[in-house]
Amino acid sequence: MAMDGDTRPNDLSAFWMPFTANRQFKKEPRMFVSADRMHYRTSDGRAVLDGTAGLWCCNAGHNRPKIVEAIQKQVAELDYAPAFQMGHPKAFELATKLVDMAPEPFEHVFFTNSGSESVETALKIALAYHRAKGQGERTRLIGRERGYHGVNFGGISVGGIVTNRKMFGTLLNGVDHLPHTHLPDRNRFVRGQPEHGAELADELERIVALHGGETIAAVIVEPMAGSTGVLLPPKGYLKRLRDICTKHGILLIFDEVITGFGRLGSSFAAEHYGVMPDLITCAKGLTNGVIPMGAVLATKEIHDAFMNGPEHVIELFHGYTYSGNPIAAAAGLATLETYAEEGLFARAAGLADYWADALHSLKGLPHVVDIRNEGLIGAVELEPIEGAPTKRAFSAFLKAYDKGILVRTTGDIIAMSPPLIIEKEHIDTLVGTLADVLRQID
Repeated sequence: MAMDGDTRPNDLSAFWMPFTANRQFKKEPRMFVSADRMHYRTSDGRAVLDGTAGLWCCNAGHNRPKIVEAIQKQVAELDYAPAFQMGHPKAFELATKLVDMAPEPFEHVFFTNSGSESVETALKIALAYHRAKGQGERTRLIGRERGYHGVNFGGISVGGIVTNRKMFGTLLNGVDHLPHTHLPDRNRFVRGQPEHGAELADELERIVALHGGETIAAVIVEPMAGSTGVLLPPKGYLKRLRDICTKHGILLIFDEVITGFGRLGSSFAAEHYGVMPDLITCAKGLTNGVIPMGAVLATKEIHDAFMNGPEHVIELFHGYTYSGNPIAAAAGLATLETYAEEGLFARAAGLADYWADALHSLKGLPHVVDIRNEGLIGAVELEPIEGAPTKRAFSAFLKAYDKGILVRTTGDIIAMSPPLIIEKEHIDTLVGTLADVLRQID
C-alpha cells in the first residue's frame, strides 16, 4: 500500500477495469485526457474521432457549454439532498420535462443512477404492481436471447448474453427467454428493419402455454438490441409482442438505455416504432453521459396502482441514495435543453440515410459478412477467425484507434453510434478510415 503522499501516478495496476482485457490494456494503454464536441484527445496529443458517443451516451457530443455550466452552478448551490422523504426542485423539474418529451402514456418517472439500476427498478415495479393489483402469483420474468439489460443480478438473469451470465451462478429463478431476432440467412445486408422474423414474437405464446399467462409478470426487450451487435426488430415484431402481452395481462418493458434520447431520430424507440410498452428504462443520453443518472418511465395506470392505503405509508420500498441527485438533475435539464435548442433528434433522423449509405458502402470489403443500421447506429459484422473468436474485430478496434477513430466491438461485430452533432464529413472520415482498417487486417 502506498504511504501518505505516494500517489504512484503512473501505476495502472490498482484500477480493475470493467469489460476490459486488463492485461492487454496495461501493456499498451489507450488514454483519453480531454474531449470537445466530436473528438477525444489522447495522452500523446492525437485527436480521435468519437464514433461511439463515448459508450452510447454522449449524444450531444463532448464539452457542451450549457451542461458544463449547469453542473458548475449546481455543485456550488446544492451539492446533495436526500431523496427519501425529502426533495429538491430540479428533480421534479427534470421529471416533468421527461414526461413532456415521452410518448403520451408515460406520466411518472422514478430516478436511478444507471441503466443497470433502471432495469432492476423496472423489474421490481412490475412484480410489485401485480401484487398491488391482487395478482401476486405473477412472478415470472421473460427476457430474450442476446439481450443486454445491464450487469446486476436481475439484468443478467433476463439478459441473454452468455459471457455476462455464465460465471455468476444460477441467477434469478422463474426466468425464461424468447429467441433473438437475428436471422442472417434471411436478412443479411438489410437497410433498417428486416422483413423476416415477426413470427418469432409468437414464441411468447409457447412460454405462456408452458407456464400459464397468469404466472408471468413482465417481458423485457430492447426494442433495438444494441450491445449485442445492433439487432433490429423485424417489421411487425414489436407490435406482435405488444398484442400478446396485452392479451395475457403481461407488462411489456422496453429497455431504451441505448435507444432513448434521439439515437433513432425520435425521443424514444417506442415512438420510432409506434409501439407503446408499459415501462421504459433509460439512462446514458439522459445526462449526455456526464453525470451518472438513469430513470424508469411509468404509465399512470402502473403508478396509481401503488397510491392506496394511508397517505403516510411508503408506497414502494425501493430507491437509491442518489436517486434524483441535484447535480445529475441539473445535468439532465441542461442536456434536454441542448437537445431541444439544437434540434438534435430531428438532425439524427435527417442524417440517417446518409449514414446508411456510408455504412453499406463497406459491403464487399474483406471479412465483412453483414451490415445493419437504424437511425445513427450501425454494425459491421466480420467473419470470425477460426479458433479465435472476437480476435479479428478486436484487431480492427486497435488499428482504428491508431488511425484516429473510436469504434466499439462486441464479439466479431464493430458497432458505431456517433454523437448526434456529427457532420457528413465526420461520417465520411469515420467510415472511410474503417474501410482502410478492414482492408489491412487479417
